[in-house]
Amino acid sequence: MEKADLSASIRNVADFPKPGIGFKDITTLLKDPVAFRSCLDATQALIPENIDAVVGTESRGFIFGAPLADRLGASFIPARKPGKLPAETISTQYELEYGNDSLEMHRDAIQPGQKIVIIDDLLATGGTAAATARLIEELGGTIEKILFLIELTFLSGRQALANYDVDSLIKYDSE
Repeated sequence: MEKADLSASIRNVADFPKPGIGFKDITTLLKDPVAFRSCLDATQALIPENIDAVVGTESRGFIFGAPLADRLGASFIPARKPGKLPAETISTQYELEYGNDSLEMHRDAIQPGQKIVIIDDLLATGGTAAATARLIEELGGTIEKILFLIELTFLSGRQALANYDVDSLIKYDSE
């Protein structure tokens, strides 16, 4: 099977969502079936065995998390923005690189002791992933790995995730 150069599949959009930000656009990777499959293959290779669930963070973490959960025979659990989940939830607030936000999960999404992998598209400051980890741990889950397609190393997001096993497929040392 053909493999793609994943970094060549990412488009940089200058000054989005605000001036000075170099947005890493993954839609160019997603529209290329070879690149998308290569991304899933490379991510799957980093996941420990015997995972019970994959947690994908809204919304781009869903794109990678759901097919990976299917490949692994694990459940998929969404971490969502407030008001999007219909049953009883738990929530946490966090800081973004340019604002504040919060995430929720269903209170019954994870059983104590379940082995969890968190998947998201981008590691910037680490706030979203750290918030997701807090929700999982509040429910009694054990985080085995946190995985990202892209890591913006110049924003030092790994510091917020220092207690976890973190990997990324593509690293950018500057915007």
